[in-house]
Amino acid sequence: MFFESTLLDLIARAILLSIIALSWVIFVVRVIGLRAFSKMTAFDFVATIATGSLLAGACQATSWPEFAQPALAIAALLGAQYTVARLRQFSQRFETVVENEPVLLMRDGVILDDALHQTRVARADLIAKLRAANALDFSQVRAVVLETTGDISVLHGSHLSDTLLEGVHRKQ
Repeated sequence: MFFESTLLDLIARAILLSIIALSWVIFVVRVIGLRAFSKMTAFDFVATIATGSLLAGACQATSWPEFAQPALAIAALLGAQYTVARLRQFSQRFETVVENEPVLLMRDGVILDDALHQTRVARADLIAKLRAANALDFSQVRAVVLETTGDISVLHGSHLSDTLLEGVHRKQ
């Protein structure tokens, strides 16, 4: 691609393509915005993982067409993510189709076993998250929510505003 010597070509290609590919990702993110690497939704998470994979593919290309395909795919993927985010802002129906609901796993110190079963969250994992959140007693836990990204949020203290549970599905 660059040099007659295989070793020199390998080194030059790795360095140059990595710099170009990383610069391309930074450029696309600057155009689209920081939301490109957020983990606010499952779609965002998948786009972030896929971008990393495409970046690796671009860095390992052995020809310019092999480099261009993942580079353009990065722009298309982040552009799709931008479009989905915009559509979610303007259409509740679209948001319902593309996004899972967060699920309540625990409320006012009581573990909701049916919700754990339906979401396939192990009781031991829930308790580990409680420890990580410095919950000292079940009675202090106001709510535990399995977020749309798969993260678990622990809300504890003396009071919980109902606004924080808007849109959270309560399994019966």
